[in-house]
Amino acid sequence: MKNSSAGAMPIYIVKASGERELWDAQKLERSLRAAKASNDVVQEIVRHIEKDLRDGLRTNEIYAHAFSFLKRYDRPSAAQYSLRRAIAQLGPSGFPFERFVAKILNARGYHTKVGQIVRGFCIAHEVDVTAEKNDERILVEAKFHNSPEIRSDVKVALYVSARFADIEKRLAEEEPGERFTHAWLITNTHFTSQAIQYGSCSGLSLTGWNYPKGNTLQDIVQETQTHPITCLTTLTPAHKSQLLNEGVVLCQDILKDPAPLARIGINKTRIASVLKEGEQVCPVTL
Repeated sequence: MKNSSAGAMPIYIVKASGERELWDAQKLERSLRAAKASNDVVQEIVRHIEKDLRDGLRTNEIYAHAFSFLKRYDRPSAAQYSLRRAIAQLGPSGFPFERFVAKILNARGYHTKVGQIVRGFCIAHEVDVTAEKNDERILVEAKFHNSPEIRSDVKVALYVSARFADIEKRLAEEEPGERFTHAWLITNTHFTSQAIQYGSCSGLSLTGWNYPKGNTLQDIVQETQTHPITCLTTLTPAHKSQLLNEGVVLCQDILKDPAPLARIGINKTRIASVLKEGEQVCPVTL
């Protein structure tokens, strides 16, 4: 590997934020293996990238190269590899992300409602998702960011806590039996260290792309097989947008009911390809 050869000059790559980071082939290997790519494919991709590796290479270029290779030789792994970007395509409004979060929670046994207006003591609040299971009744804020480099900071955490406190104050006085047990902030990107510190101290639950360890958003999606429709490589961007407008959010949605695919004008041959990829990426569990 170029960055580990004796006497070799260190090579830095450039993240989307502009930050420079020392090239680490093992980091790429881990992300490819997480996408369930075979060892042979992983090594071939790393070899191809390292062949053209240069100081200042952008992470977007590395991703595009790896994704292109996977798309040619292993579409299901390509869909898994693109998961983070696929979730970022659930925009720009963020409403599909709210439905996506609700679907994830449904898969974990919660009964959910999206876009509820809940009165607080001072004002009424539009709550992204409410989730109930057993003794839990949760107020969920689904914080969507179009760019993976944007972090949810402590101001977002404080905002969620303030909304929760206002709602709880009114419920405690008027409807004590309807009180929420806690608030939960879920984002498709990262949290700042201050947001994490505040969440830990205040009791605000936090779930982000890489937080908390072992129960991240990525972990939950893979565990529950709730991959977004946007991860499928057999669909064009236009098809994905049309399906989201139809209320189709998950790959599993079209496996259970393929009718929307024909409704938006996809021909039978491509529908078969889409369903085949969908079955490989996120098989329906009955």
